[in-house]
Amino acid sequence: MNSAGTIRLIDTQGELDRIIETMARAPRVAVDTEAASFHRYRDRVYLLQLSTHDLTAVVDPLAVTDLSAFGALLAEPSIEVVFHDADYDLRLLAQEYGYRATRLFDTRVAAQLLNEPGVGLAALLETYLGVRLDKRFQRADWSARPLSAGMLEYAAADTHHLLELRDILHGKLEQMGRLHWAEEEFALLEQVQWAEPEDGAEPAWLRMKGAKALKPRQLAVLREVFEWRDGLARRLDRASFRIMNNEPILTIAREQPGTAEELGRIPGIGRDALERRGGEILAAVRRGLDVPEADLPRVERQPRRAADAEFDARVERLKVVRNQEAERLQLAPGVLCPNGTLEGIARKEPKTSVELRTIPFIRRWQVEAIGDVLLAALRTP
Repeated sequence: MNSAGTIRLIDTQGELDRIIETMARAPRVAVDTEAASFHRYRDRVYLLQLSTHDLTAVVDPLAVTDLSAFGALLAEPSIEVVFHDADYDLRLLAQEYGYRATRLFDTRVAAQLLNEPGVGLAALLETYLGVRLDKRFQRADWSARPLSAGMLEYAAADTHHLLELRDILHGKLEQMGRLHWAEEEFALLEQVQWAEPEDGAEPAWLRMKGAKALKPRQLAVLREVFEWRDGLARRLDRASFRIMNNEPILTIAREQPGTAEELGRIPGIGRDALERRGGEILAAVRRGLDVPEADLPRVERQPRRAADAEFDARVERLKVVRNQEAERLQLAPGVLCPNGTLEGIARKEPKTSVELRTIPFIRRWQVEAIGDVLLAALRTP
């Protein structure tokens, strides 16, 4: 971004290589990506924003042939890479390119550990730098080309001020003695990767809100209509909800329309969808109705956990002291120690700090900050 605020898209390999070579000499680089999950079936990186203290670049990854220099910059241990809310960006970069970051600073994580009332980038920039981000393009289609000047400036703003914000939050973390807390969280973020569904995982159509209340025949219809929508969205590379929202799919599963007239009465089925896709939707309904009784999908009810009054009492004691410590430390309780971690502690009943450190997902800084009071709560009947 130059002094006039004009942004030019980096869309040739030569330009990219030169800009990365320049940025690789900086001690830290701010990074952000723009995806298009609101518009596309398959999410990917459609725009890449990079800033040093002196330079901002917006890169079109669809136009260049090789991003390996950027991947090397991410992995370079002498360069601190600054993100805001890095988790999804890192998963996307790992899934698409196999890139991993080596030395991170995440301004959202820093803000959470500082108990900022608003941890979104817009809120933090306005609070600390008096910068107000333009929100017009929050749901823009970043896969579209060409990109307008307004879209490019919007994208560039996400990293243009990020290093200055990082410096402020870094100083506050140091002042409060929490920098090593943040560094532990950053190190864990460096390990994130894209998670593909595991074999045997619950299918996506069954995870729809309200699906598990349906009867087996209705579930069969739901599955067929859902898979029809998913297949069409995949072929068109369009976000699934842009084909059809979940609510009308659930209604179709319940009511099982057999004619275009019946289908047209379902809320959310517009005239265009009825005319263009009505036959396909009704065919999916018929496939669900034709599933043999013995092959109907059924919801497997998980056995209820046996009541354990002592375990529940331990969890409640841990929550009480966690909440007290959160108030003392001026942190959100879930940031200080999530309920799931407390349940793991209550289940394992560690007796020492060494045993406490073996609880899944617990952090060293959490053991340091509140480990003693958690252990004391376990000992107190």
